[in-house]
Amino acid sequence: MTAILTLAAVLTVLVVGVAAGSVFVPPVQVIKIFGHKLFGTSIEGVSEAYVSIIWEIRFPRVVMGFLTGAALSACGTVVQSVLRNPLASPFTLGVSSGASLGAGIVIAAELSFLGSFTLPMAGLVSGIVTMFLMVAFASKIDRTLQGSTIVLTGMVLSLFVNGIVSLMANAKNEKYKQIMKWQTGSFSGRKWDYVIMLAVVLAVCFVFFILRSRELDLLTFGDEQAGASGLNTKREKTAMLLVTAVLSGTAVAFSGVIGFVDLISPHIARRIFGAKHKLLLPMSAVLGGIFMVLCDLAARTVISPNELSVGVVTSLIGAPFFAWVFFSKRKK
Repeated sequence: MTAILTLAAVLTVLVVGVAAGSVFVPPVQVIKIFGHKLFGTSIEGVSEAYVSIIWEIRFPRVVMGFLTGAALSACGTVVQSVLRNPLASPFTLGVSSGASLGAGIVIAAELSFLGSFTLPMAGLVSGIVTMFLMVAFASKIDRTLQGSTIVLTGMVLSLFVNGIVSLMANAKNEKYKQIMKWQTGSFSGRKWDYVIMLAVVLAVCFVFFILRSRELDLLTFGDEQAGASGLNTKREKTAMLLVTAVLSGTAVAFSGVIGFVDLISPHIARRIFGAKHKLLLPMSAVLGGIFMVLCDLAARTVISPNELSVGVVTSLIGAPFFAWVFFSKRKK
């Protein structure tokens, strides 16, 4: 029953996300277009303009938003479990900041050695390198890689890197708006090649997480109990964090910096579905994907025909949620 309801929710959100916009397309016609493109059914009575808008512009954008939300939420679930910290996420560990530094360098220097993939690849590599540096530095301070050490190291590193990006943006005044826009995230103009690449990376990393779900369950009980069960906690933490860096870095590289999704969805999923990662991971990913599609829908319709950055919408929702989690933890 859970699987059926989840699938129905996903399909409903996808159809609504594709139908709504500056030009509203009736959901019945959206379904006809999907049927035609996927199964070759008739699209009699559907305008060619609608077909182009739905299949070439909105559908890849909505799918990209869903995959990005799913990727970031899965990463947030893993990081919170590994570090046993409800405020931990790839965003707070410096991956997003590192990706923004790589993207900022590409924009400021006007590099294009990989064509349209130059910007996302630079963001991905920079995000992964930042995570490597953070883990290496944290391990020097604390050999056991305690969660609090990693979170604090990541937040300090994020602040430092964000300062460099801001300095770069101000130094390159003509590129300021472009760099700042990338730092608040957007799915506008995303095509199927980006969607396919993110889908492949998400599938590989997600399978890795599911296969290590038992280890994730053990890590939630703390290093001592996990170690008593024969788990090499330092090795597992390092492996989980590095795979997380690859997945979240890829998502951020293609869509820009989008915060708080990786914090909100895992918390809601834990409240509803419990702490067992075989169920928690897929449900967190689904909730994150739905949440991201709805935020993107709000971003492009609230002040239509103008458009907000999706990161602005997630921040408006996520910042109060972050405060609630923080003060709830302090109260306990």
